[in-house]
Amino acid sequence: MAVLQVVEGSVPGQVLELVDERTLMVRHTSCQIVLDNVVVSRHHAQILESHGSYFLEDLRSRNGTVLNDCPVEGRHELHEGDRVRICDLLFRFYQHAPPVAASTPGRRSPRATDETREQPQLDNSGSRLLTVGDSPEDDHSDLFSDAIADSDAEALGERSSIISTLSASDPSSEIRLAVKPEVKLRAILEISRALGNVLRMEKVLPNLLDSLFKVFAQAEYGFVMLKDKERNKLVVKSTKSRHVGDERSVPVSTTIIKQALHTGQAILSADAIEDQRFKASESISNLKIRSMMCVPLIGKSGQALGVIQLDTKDIRDHFSQEDLEVIVSIASLAAMAVENAELHEEVMRQRDLERDLEFATQVQLGFLPNERPKVTGYEFADYYEAALSVGGDYFDYIALPDGKIGIALGDVAGKGVPAALLMARLYSSARYQMLTQSSPSAAMSGLNSELASCGLGYRFITLVMAVLEPESHRLTLANAGHLPPLVRKADGTLSAVTESETGLPLGISPEHVYHDTVLELQPDEVVLMYTDGVTEAMNGEREIFHRRRLEGSLAHAPGRVEQVIRTVVSDVEEFAEGHAQRDDLCMVGLRRIPEGEELTGVDLAANTSKQIPVVKAKSGRTANPSGKTRPNKK
Repeated sequence: MAVLQVVEGSVPGQVLELVDERTLMVRHTSCQIVLDNVVVSRHHAQILESHGSYFLEDLRSRNGTVLNDCPVEGRHELHEGDRVRICDLLFRFYQHAPPVAASTPGRRSPRATDETREQPQLDNSGSRLLTVGDSPEDDHSDLFSDAIADSDAEALGERSSIISTLSASDPSSEIRLAVKPEVKLRAILEISRALGNVLRMEKVLPNLLDSLFKVFAQAEYGFVMLKDKERNKLVVKSTKSRHVGDERSVPVSTTIIKQALHTGQAILSADAIEDQRFKASESISNLKIRSMMCVPLIGKSGQALGVIQLDTKDIRDHFSQEDLEVIVSIASLAAMAVENAELHEEVMRQRDLERDLEFATQVQLGFLPNERPKVTGYEFADYYEAALSVGGDYFDYIALPDGKIGIALGDVAGKGVPAALLMARLYSSARYQMLTQSSPSAAMSGLNSELASCGLGYRFITLVMAVLEPESHRLTLANAGHLPPLVRKADGTLSAVTESETGLPLGISPEHVYHDTVLELQPDEVVLMYTDGVTEAMNGEREIFHRRRLEGSLAHAPGRVEQVIRTVVSDVEEFAEGHAQRDDLCMVGLRRIPEGEELTGVDLAANTSKQIPVVKAKSGRTANPSGKTRPNKK
């Protein structure tokens, strides 16, 4: 392969390989050889290859191109040892590698030949030019699997350009070469300073690579790969290149990475192309990876978080044993910074989630009625508590024409945010249907048809709708798969309403027909509607509260409906013994007040949710028998 060697310039001795049929020498950063000099034209000269011969051509540059002290006009063939001058820069052309005597040690220019500008593509070994966010494996269930066969590992030390390996998890256990303390201290201080004030991952990793490039001046490419916990794959999280504009396409060989992760050791190779450990990898040769260091990042638990790798293509300015020891020392700080950043991100996600849930809680509470109906001769009470911050239980009071009162209580399958979103839909649709239909059954049928056509998936809704006519004391109910309301008569006997007339839950069959059940409410009769969060409340022995206990609570509760609700809540809490409940809990009760009875204490004829303690998820409005507020249980 033909090369240009820098004779005069900022990096004498630097060798630039001519790998393409057309190699541009310009000041424009998107081309192969970038000459960082203001007197160089943006498109200065080019070298063309044809059938093994190379030709130099000036591109009408402002200051011209000189070949062997003669200005170049048109196209001239290059021969072994020809001198090419572009302004203050002098190169010597060699058909093959330059003589050793002519080589002056020096690192590659920060804007030297770019052989990785093409689009990323997978080679035969699975290695590629990766951009940030890519994963080098398509199927990699374990970070340490499929690394290198045991038979290959036996030959690692034979005919290898390996300088050394060090344990990344316990570097002190290895035989160490002497590293100047001030060198290591300076490197650790540089990394500590770079990472000390940042917690966000998108800043931690670029700062880490920037500092590594300061510590290791010969590094041309660098990247950090971390394990994606959800996909259980290694993903490129940050890259850096000294070639301006090439930061997002950095050469990555999975052969090297797998070897480091398989052994748990930091790898130093003087020449990866000739290294017998990687002799089967075509990608290392194709990507021109020469000297490199690859270090696993080991977390506190001993698990691999990922890797850091630094590469250079200049074989004469390779990484040393001292470099390896320094980067291993740095890797422990880097792993700690990565873990701290991950913890910080998790805390931030949790904080954002809690903030969103708190807002969702307030929105959902806004759907619940702010006051209870003010109806002469009747009193109302209700209770609501979500198992999570938001829930799928729902109740509502709806003022209907002619002084009628609509009552709805339902339960959306599931809990949490999905159920809460569907509950919001149910709130508006149920109100519309009850305001526009002539009966609860007609409203239920219209609501069912609407919900069945909107695609609820596997979710369904149980719901009870009731219309109270205070003048005639008639209560008309329709039930869509919900638990039948309970009625306590004045003598204490109980019965279940609509048990034989219960229809299908909403959203299952759009053609289903619902039926009404009419009750004639007598003085001191109590009607209790409830969700399964009441009857399925569970204690430490995993027993449920059950309907029979609810009936017992209702039968022995004092006569006022508010006291009935409080008695049921108290009995459920006593039964649960403080254990968090798995379902939302909601109750609505109404009672016909006997003539001549005077209400004492709270004026229930003009009550509001604020005057009567009511559970409102995490809002703090929570009722218990003592009337004191308590936070929602987790």
